[in-house]
Amino acid sequence: MRDYWRLIRWQNLLFLGILIWVMEKWVATPLLEAIRFGEVLPWWLLVLLIIASICTAAGGYIINDYFDVKIDRINRPDKLIVTQTISKDQAMWLYRIVTAIGVISGLVTAWIVRSMPLAIIYIIVPGLLWFYSSSYKRQLILGNLIVAFVSAIAPLIVALTNVAYLEKHFAMVMPYLSIQHDLMVWLGAFALFAFLTTWIREIIKDLQDQAGDRELECHTLPIVWGETWTKVIVTLLLLITAGLIAWIGFGVLPFAHNWMSLTCRYIVFGLFIPLACEIWLLWAARIPSEYRHAQLLMKFIMFLGVLFAFVIKTTLPATITILQ
Repeated sequence: MRDYWRLIRWQNLLFLGILIWVMEKWVATPLLEAIRFGEVLPWWLLVLLIIASICTAAGGYIINDYFDVKIDRINRPDKLIVTQTISKDQAMWLYRIVTAIGVISGLVTAWIVRSMPLAIIYIIVPGLLWFYSSSYKRQLILGNLIVAFVSAIAPLIVALTNVAYLEKHFAMVMPYLSIQHDLMVWLGAFALFAFLTTWIREIIKDLQDQAGDRELECHTLPIVWGETWTKVIVTLLLLITAGLIAWIGFGVLPFAHNWMSLTCRYIVFGLFIPLACEIWLLWAARIPSEYRHAQLLMKFIMFLGVLFAFVIKTTLPATITILQ
């Protein structure tokens, strides 16, 4: 049973569930409270949304290991599960079950809130994850972008679900409010952060996995353009991420100009300094274990980015008042 939990990356799934919960409770709900709506999404619908997302992601992890047996024998022989403790047939059956649960749960959620975009997402994403694992991940840039895109969907499905639920139950007042726009903008900012940080982490993982990728003729950035140029690209992406954080934090949030505010301190110590450390670790790395440290720090930065939602929760009502 322990290997099944390892196969579906239970820690990553837990993080995904927390991410969706945080986006709903710390971003979407404060936005709605700012216009006297309060929380509108029923708890059971949020749970259904989390189940749909977790099961879809679990299917993606399983099928990735299913197709990556040869690469993992070289890059991570100590972590190889499929063909070692779980057969390929067992892995495929588990993939089918969890993916089916994810798609059905997602479609049920979309039907309840009457959201066609949400339904399309839960139909397309499993297909994307399949083709990514079978072929796209070995292609230059495309594989990294697909994973980054899928990661960015999590905050967006919260926005889409809330917007659809509001339009279904409060259709008469929706034309007089800007809440749809606000939900998409604020949650879209987290989606952009998730996209950039996941893209960066995937490229660093390619730096870590060069041996196996080269053996199987994968066309990843480090293999096609070399380590130095790959590090330059990752550094530019890290600087772009920091720049966007600065623009949103200091340009939009009203309290970031006060150097003693929670917003300012979190941006500087919780995001800027870890991003600077990431650049240093990246350029210092030479061997797979050192690149692993860099990509683990990137995962921690992603977690810190999610926790920034707490800062948003405390400042959002005042921000909305000022912007209005």
